Amino acid sequence: MRRAGERFNHNLHALRIVESFEHRYARFPGLNLTFEVREGIVKHSRDFEKGENPALDEYLPGLRPPLEAQLIDLADEIAYNTADLDDAFSAGLFEIGGIRQAIPEFNRRYEEAEGQFPGATEQERFQEVVRGLVDWLVSGFIQGTLEAAAQAEVSSVADVRNYPRRLATFTPASQATNRELKQFLHHQVYYSELMMDERRRSARMLAELFEFYLANPAKLPPNYFESLSSTPVHRVICDYIAGMTDGFFLRQYQQAFPGS
Repeated sequence: MRRAGERFNHNLHALRIVESFEHRYARFPGLNLTFEVREGIVKHSRDFEKGENPALDEYLPGLRPPLEAQLIDLADEIAYNTADLDDAFSAGLFEIGGIRQAIPEFNRRYEEAEGQFPGATEQERFQEVVRGLVDWLVSGFIQGTLEAAAQAEVSSVADVRNYPRRLATFTPASQATNRELKQFLHHQVYYSELMMDERRRSARMLAELFEFYLANPAKLPPNYFESLSSTPVHRVICDYIAGMTDGFFLRQYQQAFPGS
């Protein structure tokens, strides 16, 4: 996409799905979602100023989104951090001693689990700790947001929109643990040698499939091929690949490059 002077934007792609790609009604394209839901899609991870992205200027640039949208990014962070922790431990990417040393809250809860479940396996104690960690982070997120809203004295959506910063936040203790968890995952999982090899392989395959469709646009599904009359080919291919599940992507790659 950079070669075409563009890039992939997760939030814009999600907006295009609900406003254009989905066709459920005869009278209009898209899902007919409320303004606030669509605003939440484009602002859930960051705010933006007027003119920063002209395609988003209708979504109140310079203002904060409602609290419902502010909650999304950090709630998502809790979900995927703890899920990745679970998956990485099951895959043997780190030892229990490493995470106990890196994250004091995890260690405290693991010591409690050892006392409560003396006959449990290491895997079972790990699951008990992760379960409690999710509850503790969510509770800290709720409490931190309630305290920030009370301190800001907001009483309406307009107050939330005009407040100089976002109000969805963790308590200091849960914020520290969330930060330690992210750092641990980055060092021990995401940028481990094994995962870096997989990331490079995945990036290569994505690039190869992208180039395949550039050279063979007729291989695109009919609805995507038809959109070439009004949309540049690189954008159509980007939209198509971005909408693939992992399994579907692998099947399409194997069809494009049999025997690879």
